[in-house]
Amino acid sequence: MDPADPATPPRLRDLAALDHRIAGCRACPRLVQWREEVARTKRAAFAEWTYWGRPVPGFGPSDARLLLVGLAPAAHGGNRTGRMFTGDRSGDVLYQALYDVGLASQPTSAAADDGLELYGVRVTAPVHCAPPENRPTPAERDTCRPWLVRELGLLRPTVRAVVVLGAFGWQATLPALAAAGWTLPRPRPAFAHGARVSLPDGEGGDGLALFGCFHVSQRNTFTGRLTPAMLREVLGAAAETAGLRPARPDGPG
Repeated sequence: MDPADPATPPRLRDLAALDHRIAGCRACPRLVQWREEVARTKRAAFAEWTYWGRPVPGFGPSDARLLLVGLAPAAHGGNRTGRMFTGDRSGDVLYQALYDVGLASQPTSAAADDGLELYGVRVTAPVHCAPPENRPTPAERDTCRPWLVRELGLLRPTVRAVVVLGAFGWQATLPALAAAGWTLPRPRPAFAHGARVSLPDGEGGDGLALFGCFHVSQRNTFTGRLTPAMLREVLGAAAETAGLRPARPDGPG
């Protein structure tokens, strides 16, 4: 979608422009150095790939009713493919679950041009660059927060539920939600798998349901801390709350 095309709907144009700006960000020197070094040296299994090597914008429709918030792109996943949760083991688990509950057109996510579509769901992260050891610093998280605030603001007319994957994402998302206009309870809710918090709209609009879910990291999925059934349960509950209906004919009713 061309953000400069006058035929592009305003909100979609704005979101496309935001994604374009995110992809050009160089605000965090450590992250810029790391993501570009990974893109140069590559992993042997992906030696023939031309790595994306830039910040990875969100993925999904501009009128999403459900937003999934992760942590950051993987060095040889999103940093390679240019799409969130694409080309890594975490994405294998996440997109399989989205497919299982009828919110994705296919169960795999291998490349940005593989034809995958999400139905009413957008995927983003509080940090858009791959960090060393998958650990952004608090300063990097805070520097990246305005992108998430802006994305939430653009999705605000339609988004009704947010699923946050992991404690880092939870802590990063709460202040972004507040800055985007939703009211947080006091004390601030703690992260837990299966947590559900209702957030009123501070400006009189529709409220938001916030869900917590263990991250789809290999550490969690390989040890059984997060099972496919647990992930499907959270996604299904969030989709129902958001008013989504499976778009696939064979999706669950």
